[in-house]
Amino acid sequence: MGDFYQTGAIATFHRLGELKLEKIESDLKAFSKWRPIALVLPSLFDELHGEALPHILEELKKVRYLRQIVVSLDRANAEQFAYAKQFFRRLPQELKIIWQDGPRLAELYKLLDDNGLPAGAPGKGRGVWMAFGYVIASDLSEVIALHDCDITTYKRELLARLVYPVASPNLPYEFCKGYYNRVTDRMHGRVTRLLVTPLIRALRTIVGPLSYLKFMDSFRYALAGEFALLTELARVIRIPGDWGLEVGLLSEVFHNVTVRRVCQIDIIDQYEHKHSQLSANNPQEGLLKMCIDITKSIFRNLANEGVVLSEGVLRTLQVHYLRTAQDTVKLYEDDAAINALNFDRHAESEAVEAFARGIREASEIFLRDPFGAPLIPNWNRVTSAIPGFLEHLQAAVEEDNR
Repeated sequence: MGDFYQTGAIATFHRLGELKLEKIESDLKAFSKWRPIALVLPSLFDELHGEALPHILEELKKVRYLRQIVVSLDRANAEQFAYAKQFFRRLPQELKIIWQDGPRLAELYKLLDDNGLPAGAPGKGRGVWMAFGYVIASDLSEVIALHDCDITTYKRELLARLVYPVASPNLPYEFCKGYYNRVTDRMHGRVTRLLVTPLIRALRTIVGPLSYLKFMDSFRYALAGEFALLTELARVIRIPGDWGLEVGLLSEVFHNVTVRRVCQIDIIDQYEHKHSQLSANNPQEGLLKMCIDITKSIFRNLANEGVVLSEGVLRTLQVHYLRTAQDTVKLYEDDAAINALNFDRHAESEAVEAFARGIREASEIFLRDPFGAPLIPNWNRVTSAIPGFLEHLQAAVEEDNR
């Protein structure tokens, strides 16, 4: 993003000067001898027919430092799973596909339910959690990187930069979050720009300068789906199963990792993927659903910190958020003008108003049930409650991939 500013809470690594990809990949190949690297790809079957994923695979074919690639495949029947195995076979790395809808995984999910350890509803959160479990079970990698499968502007430099701070034995980081530029002829990233940042800053005004809120406000793109972490950390963090995945994951990192071992990095000069609809009048779909889940996650983590979120506090927050977000819209409008970008002030304001309704809905849900849906248990708890579960998972995945 063309600057070298440090937020002060976590380390921020920028894109400075000309990209030296060959040097970075050469370093990673050397690092991988001591810290083998796995890549997790959460994918819907429909993405196999999109424009992004085939290009991503062509880029990954050039990567020589990965020990393994684990695809977590959702919404695929038996015929589609067979197709997926052929589709991903072009990758030269050791590859395993976790068939989330297959009978063997269904048995494992039932085993978890029977032992009081539900893994939540189908979705990205559950898929990522199970993929982490397989990497742990296989015992081949000490570092896990993850990125989405709908990035239409994907370049392999994204993965190299993302994983470097955690893979390097010379750097102290256990978790790295990616960030990037979400601009074409206009600004994108409405949920980050118009919900998460104004909401967190409104909360900092109302409840005070908590370390948790400072930590969350330090990330340039808190909702980025790209991150890397040590496999040992993947054992102890819990993962939300809803749209609160990214925010919930950062909250777990805050509780489990000292901030000196957390960083963020600018991973690519231009990032573009599919855009969700606002669905301003439907709290079960689109960005409004995302807004509600993210807000609930933040509320529950504040409660974990001992913050009392009474009805009065939450009402004040709704009003203050709206004012903060409206002021933010003006700042983005001015920024767009200076850069000759298209800017629809009305559409931005509609999004803010929809998010304000989402915050009100999330507040009502939180007051009725402060606990909400439990996070997926961490892998240490699962292996304690069900000895041998990881071995069963590894065997199921191996059998599916024969």
